[in-house]
Amino acid sequence: MTAALRPAVPDDLDAIMVLEQASFPTDAWSPRMMRDELASPHGRYLVLVSDGVVAGYAGLRAPSGAHDGDIQTIAVAAASRGHGWGRMLLCALIDEAVRRGVRDLFLEVRADNPVAQALYVSEGFREVGRRPRYYQPDDVDAIVMQADLTRREARRTPEEWTGRAEDRPDPARDVQNSGVLHADLPSGGEE
Repeated sequence: MTAALRPAVPDDLDAIMVLEQASFPTDAWSPRMMRDELASPHGRYLVLVSDGVVAGYAGLRAPSGAHDGDIQTIAVAAASRGHGWGRMLLCALIDEAVRRGVRDLFLEVRADNPVAQALYVSEGFREVGRRPRYYQPDDVDAIVMQADLTRREARRTPEEWTGRAEDRPDPARDVQNSGVLHADLPSGGEE
């Protein structure tokens, strides 16, 4: 199974919205909100393409000169989960935040999503607060998480990380981002 990350473009909006509505059925963003996010100079949105189809997306908001940023969203199609692609999207956003000079990176995750919480903890995020009943109409708390990026370096360029376990990012490397992130995974994948 092969996948590639690339910057999202306006033509990806329809595919992103299909994933958005499937992943977040009760609190999906509107097409207009997502279109504005894709066009914003303060963010970076990526799409994960597998077999020619958008199978995931993720977004970062980190205005130039700001020392904190937010991971706005990460979603992988249900049929494409279990291959480490959520981690690949997350790591690409973290690397972009580091390159933008972000010191504190925040995100919110549903309290009823332990898989996503574990992913974020494994990449250095910790719980710093809760927003009771934040996700409506489900009455689910938002767990606010934060990662301190002050000692973190950009890990690898997209060309250097394939997404296989043996090719996972190496925190000791400091490189620049410049292109498409590829993942060639064995059938059945990992994670």
